[in-house]
Amino acid sequence: MKNILVFVLILFGISSLASAQQTADVKFEPGNYGTMVSGTVTGDEYFDYKLGASSGQEMFAELQVSDTNGNGVIYFNILPPGSDGVAIYNGSINGNTARIDLPEDGDYTIRVYLMGNDRDTGKTVGYNLDLSIQ
Repeated sequence: MKNILVFVLILFGISSLASAQQTADVKFEPGNYGTMVSGTVTGDEYFDYKLGASSGQEMFAELQVSDTNGNGVIYFNILPPGSDGVAIYNGSINGNTARIDLPEDGDYTIRVYLMGNDRDTGKTVGYNLDLSIQ
């Protein structure tokens, strides 16, 4: 019985590591208002990009597929500072190009994720995400 419990704990630990989410801070080069970031998302993973901005500034974000072993169904949401997952922009509804006026100061999160068959079957989708703040 003890061996089974140890195996279950190890299996749980491995599966929780496999679904670990990633986060990166986005910084612009001096004199630039934007940048391009690239990455991959697999299955139910997501990648959060953190970007500091001020109230009244405009954020532009455009997401494009760069490579896929599935259907290439990828989206992004924009979450305001302090959000518990509620988005002010939802790419699965509004499309993969956003231009929004930011309502408050703080760190915004641009969350890249998969939906549908690509997510459910653990496919990997590569992407390029163009971001700017003005």
